[in-house]
Amino acid sequence: MIFNHTIIDNLPTSSGSLRPKSSSLIFVAVFIILLSTFASGLIKILIRQYLSPLRRLRCPPIPSMLWGNLMDMHDQENNYLIDRWEEEYGPVFAFRGFLSGSRLMTTDIRAVAYILGNAYDYPKPDFVRDGLASMAAGHDGLLTTEGEQHTRQRKILQPAFSASSLRAVTPVFWEKAAEIRDIWSALAEQQQESHRYDAKDEKHWSKGAKLDVLAWLGRATLDVIGLAGFGYSFDALSDNSNALADAFAAVFATASTFRFMIILATWFPILRKFRREESSEKHMRKTIRDISLQLIDERRAAAQIDAQEALAKKSEGDIHSYSPEPGQARDLLGLLMRSNFAVASHLRMSTSEILCQISTFIAAGHETSASALTWTLYALAKSPEVQSKLRASFRPLQSIPIGDPQLDDELTRLPYLDWVVREVLRLHSPVTNTMRVCKKAHDAIPVGAPGGYLDRDGQRRTSIEIKKGDIISVPIQAINRSRVIWGPDAREFRPERWAEASQSRCAVPGLWSNILTFLNGNTVNGNRSCIGYKFAILE
Repeated sequence: MIFNHTIIDNLPTSSGSLRPKSSSLIFVAVFIILLSTFASGLIKILIRQYLSPLRRLRCPPIPSMLWGNLMDMHDQENNYLIDRWEEEYGPVFAFRGFLSGSRLMTTDIRAVAYILGNAYDYPKPDFVRDGLASMAAGHDGLLTTEGEQHTRQRKILQPAFSASSLRAVTPVFWEKAAEIRDIWSALAEQQQESHRYDAKDEKHWSKGAKLDVLAWLGRATLDVIGLAGFGYSFDALSDNSNALADAFAAVFATASTFRFMIILATWFPILRKFRREESSEKHMRKTIRDISLQLIDERRAAAQIDAQEALAKKSEGDIHSYSPEPGQARDLLGLLMRSNFAVASHLRMSTSEILCQISTFIAAGHETSASALTWTLYALAKSPEVQSKLRASFRPLQSIPIGDPQLDDELTRLPYLDWVVREVLRLHSPVTNTMRVCKKAHDAIPVGAPGGYLDRDGQRRTSIEIKKGDIISVPIQAINRSRVIWGPDAREFRPERWAEASQSRCAVPGLWSNILTFLNGNTVNGNRSCIGYKFAILE
């Protein structure tokens, strides 16, 4: 083989030589393989879509045979598209995706409870998991794992969100709230100084300072998750040119844009291998990995001692053997590191899993909170009367110093604050939609709407027939804003609604407060609800 290779290397490369022909043949062979892969994949898609029982559902008009309704749906949280479709087609209907394939859309509460409750039978589609993994979560993080691996990880991580663990990190919230308040005050004052008006010229009256609230809150929540979750200071608030904060902002902004290549890669996985990674994405991934490895090295010795002490006190194999003891770190990293030294394999996380958990919680734990806080300030700015009531409810607590546990306790007892938080998270869910795929060969999803629903042929049905590979969209925000559930003023910001009893909203299987913002609380086969929802609410 070496001899032949040497001969070929010494052949002439002029026109008519063997080397150009050989290269051309390789190119043609690769092209044929890719073309045949594409063609066979396309045929499989068309056959599966043709045989899908979802074709029997009513659906809105199809603007494009290639892209279906996808372009219309890209801005669904702002244009009330799902609401309009629900009014016309009922709580169960289909919309069209790539190559006009039918996808299930349902706002029926019983159907949604069934789908989300059987999370391992209806997991995230592979293309969604790959997208989350590429954005920072990795393939071994809590957001992207399924089945036994996901169950094990969730059990290990759960103690980080206990009441005592959350109370321990509350000072971080206060610290960052005060820091961002001071920064905003200083920026507002600077802008006022630079726009001093001439009393004789009213057109120069300043109308207030302008701040990019989402960008600043993204920095604040990045600092919070770093300190509260991992004992690490990103210094995103104090460093105006923080590269990691800028990279996160760029990645999440890119993720919200409509890209045809992403849709093609959804159905032709081979295209994902040729996906061009943005420089901001590369930088973010490298920075998080470097920080994670540094944190692991720093905590490894302490975690090993903690695990040995826990084993000496408690029986081997008990999941609680690795819960934090008094004096041990209660943050996420502490739990992750102790799990790495667990004797029983079902209690242990590998280094790869730990790295993915760190990146998952850094990415998901700060972006969604920043979005919710931004919408909170927006809602209050648009409702001065609500803002005044909320301020008035705080005034009796001004004599209690920040840092006093009594203040934290008193805040949780303020009904109007509770109503405002609930109403914001109902009206402005940070995650507006979630996708699932059926993994069963066949299934019949029960429907709770009185009298069922009408299919395309006008037949009334009480369940939704579905096959393996069929995709489902659960419109979280549309259900949270449903007039059927929340009344005719469902789209209005009205915290007082939470003082009123409502039978219709009690049917919503939400994890918290009968809203789907943190997904469902009725776990049957797999729990995919937000593990950090108490952390988010407190923040």
